[in-house]
Amino acid sequence: MELARLSWPDARDAIRQARVALLPVGAMEQHGLHLPLGTDWYIASHIAQETAEQDGLLLLPGFPVGVSHEHRQFWGTLTVSPNQLRNQAIDVVRSLAAHDLQRIVFVNGHASNCGPLDEAARHLREDGIHVFVFNWWLSIVSTIAELFPEPTAHAGSLETSLMLVIDPDLVREERFDKASESTEWGAYVQGVQVGFDVADFSDQGNVGDPRLADVENGMRVLMAARESLSRFCVWLSERSDEELASAPHKE
Repeated sequence: MELARLSWPDARDAIRQARVALLPVGAMEQHGLHLPLGTDWYIASHIAQETAEQDGLLLLPGFPVGVSHEHRQFWGTLTVSPNQLRNQAIDVVRSLAAHDLQRIVFVNGHASNCGPLDEAARHLREDGIHVFVFNWWLSIVSTIAELFPEPTAHAGSLETSLMLVIDPDLVREERFDKASESTEWGAYVQGVQVGFDVADFSDQGNVGDPRLADVENGMRVLMAARESLSRFCVWLSERSDEELASAPHKE
C-alpha cells in the first residue's frame, strides 16, 4: 500500500495497521551512455514496491535524489549534500513517528547514501525510533558474486541487467560497444587514491562491461534482494520495542 495514494483517513488506518514501512532512497546521476540517470532510484523503488506489495507493507514516498557529487561533471546529474540527505531522512521519519509509525527501513540504491542514512538511523534510534538501512547489494553479496563475477561497479553488467528487467525501454543497447573499458572504481598511485570523481577514471561514466548483461541473472538478483528485504522485515516486525532499543548504560 502506497502512502502517497491514500487520503488522510485511509492513511490513518494504514499507519495503525503497518508492521513495517519501506522508504526507497536512490540517486539521479549518470550511468554511462546506455542507462538512465534514475537507475539507482528505479532499482531501489522496484525492490521496495515489490516487497511492500508481496508482504503487505506500507510504501512511503522516497527520495529520488541522493549524494552524487562524484558524478557532477556529467550532464543531468543532481546531488544533495550528505548533511541534507541525513537531515531530510531524520525529519521525515520524525514526522512519521508523530503518527506512531516507528519501524522504518530505508531501501537504499546508491553507495554514497550509506553514510548519511546510517547517521540518520543512529540519531533516530536515540529517539526511540527503530530505523534501519537496507543496502540491497550488500544484502546479497554471494548471489552477486556468483552471477556477476566480472568487475561491475557502476553501469556495468549488474545494473544493466537489472534495468533490462525493470524497464528495458530505458536501456540503450546500441551504445554498449561505446562504453568505457574501466574496470576499477577510483584512480590510485602506490595505493593512494588520487582520483575521486568518476570522470577521473571513466571517460563515459561506466565501470564494468554492459555487454555482459544477462536478463535472467538480473531477475535472480532482484528476486534475491526482495527475499532478503522480506526476511529482514519479518525479523523487524517480530522484535519487541525492548529488543530493538539501544543498550542501557553500563553499571
